[in-house]
Amino acid sequence: MPPETARSVAGVTLKVIPVIDVLNGVAVHAVRGRREQYRPIRSTLCGTANPFDEASAFRSLGFREMYVADLDAILGGRPSLLLCKQLARGTGLLMMVDAGVTNLTDAGALLATGIASVVIGTETLTDPHFVRQAVHLFGTERLFMSLDMRNGRLLTRSADLEGLDPASAASLFQSMGATRFIALDLARVGSLDGIDTHVLEALIGIIRGEIIVGGGIRDLRDLKELRSLGVHGALVATSLHSGVITIRQLKDEKFIA
Repeated sequence: MPPETARSVAGVTLKVIPVIDVLNGVAVHAVRGRREQYRPIRSTLCGTANPFDEASAFRSLGFREMYVADLDAILGGRPSLLLCKQLARGTGLLMMVDAGVTNLTDAGALLATGIASVVIGTETLTDPHFVRQAVHLFGTERLFMSLDMRNGRLLTRSADLEGLDPASAASLFQSMGATRFIALDLARVGSLDGIDTHVLEALIGIIRGEIIVGGGIRDLRDLKELRSLGVHGALVATSLHSGVITIRQLKDEKFIA
């Protein structure tokens, strides 16, 4: 990456954040965003597909944060408030939750369950001005803006965002007060295809706040590359559940305590 666009990595320690995708109350293996094909997770870390068991396993292994995708809500249902409450208060994990929220009422109800942050995803966003309203009401530390993509192209239901590239969308959301971002390419989720450095470098050149990357992370080398770029966090699922990335490796590299 050219020096003029490089982020300062001083003091930035990449954190690995495990992911739970929940569909019909079950933790599922997400692959390339093809949700109709998702099946219950099979993990080397936990013997069940029960979301609470998965979260408890993550907590016992040393993780302090977790990302949850409430797929039933993302697909048009209501946010699973009871599940979020059980996971947040029952495990003590700092949870960021994407439940497809598009209004202040649902965002507030999610935060009231005890989760740390609500994720506002462009995939389900219909009105970008909701981002400004949410930042004003809840503050930047309770929100993540997720730049949802497929093969590097922004996913959205908003006519105002249609046609924007991810970096331009990030710039718009920053102007609305957003400071914490997730770059998530659904086409890479569960694929072990590696990260899209071209799109990521464009985002790094724009975003002045926190960046978390998800989708396609293969192994420890990808995590080290993200750390060298100054990325703050990595959402990891398939490589973690399959054992390609081990807990020992993560602890040796200080990605978890």
